[in-house]
Amino acid sequence: MPFDTVKPMSIELLAPAGSPEALDAAIGEGADAVYLGLKNFNARLRSANFTYARFEAVLRALRRMGKKVYVAVNTVFEQREADRMYQFLRYLSFLGPDALIVQDLGVLAMARSQFPGLKLHASTQMNVASGRGCNALSRGGVSRVVLARELCLEELRSIRAETNVELEVFVHGALCVGASGLCMFSSFLGGKSANRGMCTQACRRLYRKGDTESGYYFSPADLQLLERLPDLVDTGINSVKIEGRMKSAEYVGTVVSAYRLVLDAISESRAGGGEEKVRRSIEEGLRVLRGDFARSKTAFFFNESMDLTGSAAPAAKPARAETGVDWLNPAQDGGTGISLGELRKVRGGDGQRRGLVETNAGAGLLPSVGDSIRLHRRDDSARVSHKLQYVEADKTGFWLSIPDGFDLGDRVYLIQTRGMTKRYRPVTSADAKGGRIPGHEKAPVPMVVVGAKHSGGSARKKPPMKKVRANAVFPEGIYVAVSRVEDLYVVQSSRPAKVMLELNRKTAKRLLAGGAPLPFKPADTILVLEPFFPQAVAPALSGEIPELVELGYWQFVANNPGHFPLFKDVRSEVRLIAGPWLYTFNTWALSFVASMGADGFVSPLENNRQNLERTLCVGSRLRDRFFVPVFAWPPLFTIRADLGKLYDFKTFSDSREETFLLAGTGEGSKVFPAKPFSITDKISFLQDSGFRRFIVDLCGLPLRKTDYRDLMGAINKGVPLPNMSRFNWKDGFFKNEPEPASRPRSQAGLTGFDG
Repeated sequence: MPFDTVKPMSIELLAPAGSPEALDAAIGEGADAVYLGLKNFNARLRSANFTYARFEAVLRALRRMGKKVYVAVNTVFEQREADRMYQFLRYLSFLGPDALIVQDLGVLAMARSQFPGLKLHASTQMNVASGRGCNALSRGGVSRVVLARELCLEELRSIRAETNVELEVFVHGALCVGASGLCMFSSFLGGKSANRGMCTQACRRLYRKGDTESGYYFSPADLQLLERLPDLVDTGINSVKIEGRMKSAEYVGTVVSAYRLVLDAISESRAGGGEEKVRRSIEEGLRVLRGDFARSKTAFFFNESMDLTGSAAPAAKPARAETGVDWLNPAQDGGTGISLGELRKVRGGDGQRRGLVETNAGAGLLPSVGDSIRLHRRDDSARVSHKLQYVEADKTGFWLSIPDGFDLGDRVYLIQTRGMTKRYRPVTSADAKGGRIPGHEKAPVPMVVVGAKHSGGSARKKPPMKKVRANAVFPEGIYVAVSRVEDLYVVQSSRPAKVMLELNRKTAKRLLAGGAPLPFKPADTILVLEPFFPQAVAPALSGEIPELVELGYWQFVANNPGHFPLFKDVRSEVRLIAGPWLYTFNTWALSFVASMGADGFVSPLENNRQNLERTLCVGSRLRDRFFVPVFAWPPLFTIRADLGKLYDFKTFSDSREETFLLAGTGEGSKVFPAKPFSITDKISFLQDSGFRRFIVDLCGLPLRKTDYRDLMGAINKGVPLPNMSRFNWKDGFFKNEPEPASRPRSQAGLTGFDG
């Protein structure tokens, strides 16, 4: 159905409510809906969030006002948490919020099967950037998709033309330099995973290239699409979303008021009010937004033109001299607020410290007692907010009260003035009490049916592939993954069980062009699809899949929900493996990707030994279809731009002397740790536990024969590699709560299996 036949009558303005005060501001300034989190299972665990009693009061109040409430349940859950997730969803099902925003495919499966009355929205953390991804999730029970923030206007139009599912787009607020849902930086540095709501914003830290130069190379500006709202309305987008559950009520109120002003003008214009009113409203809205005390602004990729690689070329205008794009500025530390300058003098003892900031550094601003500032240590090791208790002007600048631990050279930002505070009518009472809480029910155990045919069937009229044992499809042994065709010649020396080749624009061209025979036959090669799957790439990849199958390539790794529909016309001829980026941390997620057509599963790189054992209980036949990565340079984040064209370095380091590698290609960029993840010396223990298929992932970096020989030698000997990381294998995710008591094994894993 063409998008213009499903264009909404009016577009929804959706605002963040990270606290009751922010909720009051959002509603007071005219938001149509708010999204909020409770005390667990949401991607902003460090925000205030809502108690159960307060949440129920909010639901009652906003229903009376005709406003909507969406609850963020947008983190992955581990197998040990299946009961708690079930209890939480049951609680929400009883209360009936307008929708849940979910990331984990396991949450989607559990809600769809056990609580069908819940309306489900796919979080931007699901990394959906294509019409095929939207349609795949729609078939899985999703009514709205929050699209990835890396898309351009033309891609949004194209997606709208391909799907009838509701579409939601971020229009304002903080950006991640990496694609949403594909970041492991914070997790790799200490287990505080973005997929668990604990991101430490490692991308915004100060990094050093060489011995002397440093900068905030990966700290992006804030998104602002106020000026492009008329275009977004015309695309048929259903909802525009403001980021900011960690932001103050003042920020939320300011931003909502600006976007409400412009959306109302657009609505009146469509009814005959004239385009001039829209233009004036945008000018007024921009003036309002100057007071949001946030970072510099960018349209990100919205105005770009994407080629078939899906990569955005650096914009010519507007751009910063340092990078050539307007969304990265290494000289700006990425903190919010207006820069007042550096501390030039410090006096006083503990609890009474004062710092001098020169007048010209703050561009004439004079803070007042009651204003809020944020201080950043010069080495970026700490950032602290502080309400001013003392301000005194002198001939060179002004003295401010500062917290202990800050000294000369540390930077000061004004983040809120006392005068900007605005009182809003409370939506609910602060002393809300009573209400329900989640119960203590046990979660049912899902059935995982492997190898289900895709609903599209086979349009090629070939006989379906016979049912075969998992061992015959996926032989036991070591699987080696590489990202370049030339690396196949290095890998052939060890004769792995099968080789896995990253299917990017370059490798696809080489495979389809034919030419000299490759060292591995198509039947011995598994092609791995990239997890970031933007709309611009979809047409090319859709055409290549059938051609590759014709050449004999019939094994693929899917890493995005949008990948599964690519195989609808050849489904009976291929075997699909659910890749690590689909985050199968629990049996419910396994059941969902199996229902999409997965024949095998790769354990997520963030997984740990305990959760792997819990997810696949002892004796589960599913282990015959499970792949465990035992070596990798994990891509810490994936960027939809070739930063190799912007920066003149390939390695950089942080204040802890950790070194990282920047790899740019024509299809974008990835950042890798110099220290790889390795549990190759644990292979024998995994074999004792019933696992038989292991992945040595060498993607991302050029492969040298000597390094490969040494690696395979260590694997054969079962000895640990030097200078490597265990990632989360031993300690798992950072836990901010005690682990629940154990329960009978029958509740911890699979009880049903159909090969």
